[in-house]
This record gives sequence, structure tokens and C-alpha cells, in this order.
Amino acid sequence: MKKTAIPSLILITVFSLAVFAGCAPKGDFSYSDGISDTGYWKGVKALKKVELCEYTGISVPSDVHAIADESVQAEIDSIVSGYTTEEQITDRAVADGDTVNIDYVGSVDGVEFEGGSTGGQGTEVTIGVTQYIDDFLEQLIGHSPGESFDIEVTFPEDYGVEDLNGKDAVFAITVNHIVNTVVPELTDDFVADNLSGEYGWGTVDEMKEEIRSGQQQIAVSQYVQEYVIDNTAVNTIPKALLTHQKDLIVDYYQGLADSYGMELNEFLSANMEIADTEELLTEFQDDIAQAATVSLVMQAVAEDLAISITDEDVAAFFVENMGTEDYTEYETEYGLPYLKMVVLQKHVVDYLTENAVLA
Repeated sequence: MKKTAIPSLILITVFSLAVFAGCAPKGDFSYSDGISDTGYWKGVKALKKVELCEYTGISVPSDVHAIADESVQAEIDSIVSGYTTEEQITDRAVADGDTVNIDYVGSVDGVEFEGGSTGGQGTEVTIGVTQYIDDFLEQLIGHSPGESFDIEVTFPEDYGVEDLNGKDAVFAITVNHIVNTVVPELTDDFVADNLSGEYGWGTVDEMKEEIRSGQQQIAVSQYVQEYVIDNTAVNTIPKALLTHQKDLIVDYYQGLADSYGMELNEFLSANMEIADTEELLTEFQDDIAQAATVSLVMQAVAEDLAISITDEDVAAFFVENMGTEDYTEYETEYGLPYLKMVVLQKHVVDYLTENAVLA
């Protein structure tokens, strides 16, 4: 049986920006069903359902919060890669490993075949990386931009196209240019000119420090959340929370079915080898229970801390995390109660993180 992964929102309602990543309800279901206008579950006293562990001052092991230099560098490389540029090289021959822009027209026994031409639009290939038949790309080595020539290859016997299987082919090649990717040098000037507006960094040292701090906060946040969930005893899970998770899953797959113009059961059968929604929910029953448990424990902590979420808190959340003061669109799609629950859980996670002790 194929189990399709679904967004974290569907399974766990712990604070996550994935909640707003295009997972709006597709049918009659509302994310705010069963949630009060305070962001708490209606009629649920979570503290009566669980035995909370000691959640203030959680000790976080050094192997969790110590961020490796390699991890910081990987994020730096990812950011800087967004500022790479390309230049067209035309004054040297193609070498192994080069990325090359080429045009080609393929023929078998002198007759061009369907799909064997770039149509003059050019295509980029990287020698030693891009997968082409036979030694197609290796035969580009030594030729220069502007040069036209023929290469000869043989299609595999099991290529999959009857007219081409095992056939010898000739490709008329034109090398347009070699592509050289230019990665900017990471300097204080580069950071100030390109990253200060979005990130607030003025120097390379500030960039590294903030990235390391951010990665540490994420690691600690994940650890304390898991610690509280794993060390809190859950006596009973209210039916309303389980029902909500079930409805989330059904609504998600209903949306997928709708996008394919299919009935839900037809979609489940064709894509997941599942007969109906009953079998779907059986398949995800452990995830449903886990998601409901997380939501219940998060509310228990919120109750114990007497956290209260206002409309101003929701507005502040959107400014900080979504870069907008106007959350009307989100309120329409998810409902204000659900938005308040998201913010409520973020406040819980923030408290756990801020009060953790780094060992």
C-alpha cells in the first residue's frame, strides 16, 4: 500500500509556517472547526487530560545546540548562490566538466527523427553530469564555440523507442558557447550591498553570527518541543482533536482529487491503492493520534502558563513571520480561531526555547 506524504500541517498543528504554504481548505471543512476565538480547543481542559513534565529549564545537550561550521557555511553558500551570474565563454575549447550550450539535429539513416533536435533553441548540458546516450557529450570536448560538426552514437538496445533501439545515429552539432558560472566573493562590501536590506547584516562576521544563532535556535526549539511531547503522559485524547485531524486529512486528499477531476475514492484507489476514506484514515491512524497528542500537550502548557492571544498578537506574528500587516486573506481561508491557535503554539515554543538551559 502506498502512503503518500502530506504536509506537516495535516499531521501536526504545532507552529509551522507550512500552515500557510498553500494548504488552504478545499471543501466544506474549516481549519477553525472546534477551536474557540481564544485559540484554545472548545470545551477542552488539556491539563485534565495530561500529566505535564517539567518544561521550564529543559537541559539541551551540546550535540544539539553546538552548530558545526559546515552547517553555517552550507547556508551561506545557499544564500550567495542566489547572486551568481553567468557569462558566455567563446574563446576556448570545450573541456571535460564544462557546461555547454549546444544545438543539435539527430538523424538515423539520413532521416531526422522526432525529439532529436533542439529546434534552434539551444540546450545546456554539463559534460560528466548530464545523462545523454553513449559518449554523446564526451565528443564535444576539444571543439570550440561557433564550430559545427557531426558526432556518431549508438542508441541502447532497450532505449524504449522501437525505431531507435540499437540504431546508429548522427547528430549535427553546433557549440553556441561555454557557460561560466560566476560566484561573487563573500566580502563585507558584498554583504552590505546585497544582504543588509533583507537580513540586516552589514559584515561577513555578522552574517555568520546570525546564521549560527538562527540555526541554534531552530535546533533548540525542535529539541524542547520533542522533549515535552515525549515526557508528558497523555491520559486521554479528546475526540474533537482526533476528528479535526481526520477531517484535515480527508480534506487534503479531497483537494488533490478535485485537482485531477476525480472522485475521492477513485483518486485514492488509483494513486494510493486505498479503497475509501475509512481505509485512508486507518492508514494514517498513528499520525492522527500523534498530531492530536501534540496539539493537546501544547495547549496544556499554554493553559499552565495562562497564555492569552489577542488580535494584536496575531498581527505581530504576521509582521514578524510573513512580512505583512494585512492577514485578511489568511483569516478568510483559515479562520481567526485557527490563526490564534498557531500563534498560541508559537508562544509556547518560544517560552520553552527561551527558558531552556544549554548544557
